[in-house]
Amino acid sequence: MEVESVESLTPLLQQADQWGEVLLLLPLLVGLEAVLSADNAIALAAISRRLHDPARQRQALNLGLVLALVFRLGLIALASFVLNFWPLQLLASAYLLWLCGRHLLGQDDDKDEIADGVQPSLSAQVPGSHDSGHPHHGASLGSIVATLALTDLAFSLDSVSAAVAVTDRLPLVMAGGVIGIIALRLTAELFLRWLEIFPHLETAGYLAVGLVGLRLLLRLLLPAMEVPEWALLLVVAALFAWGFSLRTAPSPLPEQGSGDA
Repeated sequence: MEVESVESLTPLLQQADQWGEVLLLLPLLVGLEAVLSADNAIALAAISRRLHDPARQRQALNLGLVLALVFRLGLIALASFVLNFWPLQLLASAYLLWLCGRHLLGQDDDKDEIADGVQPSLSAQVPGSHDSGHPHHGASLGSIVATLALTDLAFSLDSVSAAVAVTDRLPLVMAGGVIGIIALRLTAELFLRWLEIFPHLETAGYLAVGLVGLRLLLRLLLPAMEVPEWALLLVVAALFAWGFSLRTAPSPLPEQGSGDA
């Protein structure tokens, strides 16, 4: 009788054990997403900032991250195949390095100046050519949405591989990915405001993008070489510290009564 009682309780005990695992692993996966997506959030904020208009920036983030969520869930569902498919990792690495290099070479600014109707060579002579505030200035909404989704997909190769290493339960990894996308959306909007205040932050974000691309490339070329996670996090933390090291002073208010002589 006692044995039968224990056997009848086995499914309940297994369910309780599964729920305990969920309660333990889900915060861990969300925290992992948050740590690995900090540089991603800066990159997405910097990309959407090229639209120059706050309303269109938020629209691009909403559309881009919805598309990114679809890509990320597909990546998780095919994780066992995709994460071992080296051409995709090579493409992701090349894309992130290209994104970083394009910003460092100033090609993003040149494209925005042409879209604004300003020749790159004359941009320094035209005051306010980047901050005109016109809703149609800068890059197109569609190109920014596509860039946001592709950038998150490239970053997801790193975060998804780390999440799958924690647990092989795909629904749990997907739940962490959904929560991570929501957190990424909120964080990116916060970084949008900070990018206006800290002039080094955008470059720091793109350098972090290049760092992730370089890490993916090293995994392919030197698979036996293990880069410690703490070393990567230390470099990203140093980039963040430099990004926040300089703050622009608020524009001075015009002196009252200056015209009264």
